[in-house]
Parts: sequence; C-alpha cells; structure tokens
Amino acid sequence: MATRKMNWVLTLVMSILFGGLGVDRFMMGQVGWGILKLITLGGLGIWWLIDWILIATKYKFKNVEWVD
Repeated sequence: MATRKMNWVLTLVMSILFGGLGVDRFMMGQVGWGILKLITLGGLGIWWLIDWILIATKYKFKNVEWVD
C-alpha cells in the first residue's frame, strides 16, 4: 500500500469534529477502523479521544506521512 500524504491540520480538525464517526480513519485509508468507530460512535468516545491525541502529537501511523 502506498504512503498517503495527509495534511496534519485538516486531519486534526476533522478528527475533533467528526472523529466519533470514524471520518479521520477513513481519511487515512484505514477503512476497517473507520467502520468500527462509526458503529460504536468512536468507542463511546474513548477511541475518539485516543485518536485525537495521536493525531495531535503526529503519531506515525502505518502508511501515513504528515505534511503541514
């Protein structure tokens, strides 16, 4: 799978606003995780918070390259 160049600020904003619906994971190409977050409403808020922190700290997700 090719590396996705993701705008860090856009992904962070989308994660804050729509992370409970899995939009951030869909954007990063992680469809399975996106579906799980969508079905569980962000893991009842827990996965949403964890992803928000990971994205805010520019965690090195597999196949994702952060750009400013």
